[in-house]
Amino acid sequence: MLDLVFLCVLVSGFFDFLDGMSARVLRVTSNIGKELDSLADMISFGFLPSVVMFQLLKDQSNDQFTPYFAFIIACFSALRLAKFNIDENQSDQFVGLNTPANTILITSFFFWKEANFLNSESWLFTQQGLLSTVLISALMLVSPLKFISFKFSSTSLSKNRSRYILILCSIGLLILLKELAFPIIILCYIVVSLPLNTKKA
Repeated sequence: MLDLVFLCVLVSGFFDFLDGMSARVLRVTSNIGKELDSLADMISFGFLPSVVMFQLLKDQSNDQFTPYFAFIIACFSALRLAKFNIDENQSDQFVGLNTPANTILITSFFFWKEANFLNSESWLFTQQGLLSTVLISALMLVSPLKFISFKFSSTSLSKNRSRYILILCSIGLLILLKELAFPIIILCYIVVSLPLNTKKA
């Protein structure tokens, strides 16, 4: 089941990227398109990871209320998307971890569990670990940290060095580790984005 969920996440991410790229190439934008895009993102990258975490917490919890904390991710995803829609300064970079990256990170960690890279007894898969993941995920979504956007305004190497480095590293990791590479790729994305937060405004 997890494989199918993750496949849906990747397909959603691909079409989300394709949708934005097509709009920029064709120079076709509209307010309703922006809102519909965010609505689709809310389902794919806000509600879906919350459901995944809900099921995992349900397996680890002794009460019926704790699993519902998973939907904090959906609430903060909605806030993240709303902030993005009204912020004109996020054209070439994101403020806060974008929802697709957040969802890929959450759902892909469980490939490590299936491959015994992380075993079932790992702290990450305990109730405390899952709740901590929910909290960190929610805070990253609305944090003031800046992250690389893959909205290419040109193919210039100097202007897109970080993007090209990340793409090449991601391809290499996927070739070497296959599906186990996804958590590492998102963590690399976060690390490569850190220099954006050291630049003076």
